[in-house]
Amino acid sequence: MLKQQGYDLMGAAFEVYNVLGYGMAEQIYQAALEVELRLRGIPFIAQAELEVFFKGHLLPPKYRPDLVVFGEVVVEIKALKELCTDHEAQLFNYLRITRKQVGYLINFGKKGELEWKRLIVNDLRNKK
Repeated sequence: MLKQQGYDLMGAAFEVYNVLGYGMAEQIYQAALEVELRLRGIPFIAQAELEVFFKGHLLPPKYRPDLVVFGEVVVEIKALKELCTDHEAQLFNYLRITRKQVGYLINFGKKGELEWKRLIVNDLRNKK
């Protein structure tokens, strides 16, 4: 499911990690990844505001995933020593709200390697 898009996204992420390494702020990695995506001609929207409804009422807080790539893939960027289940839950909620099926959690903060997880949720498009 969206394998080529994921491959293209992760190629850009690995390039950012190879050039910058670990230890910088999340905003630096996001800006660098946006540059790399542009250079590769990969379409994305950064910090898109996602509306959240409760019982038909629009809630004032909005979700803002770091990127939506190819119009289909939600990307959450981190710069931490390691990822935890809370970060996966955050990505899952973004997928639920957008009704997208594929998301990537990319952590630039781990020493020596780019840490990433791909989350696929198959049953979100049919739910209201």
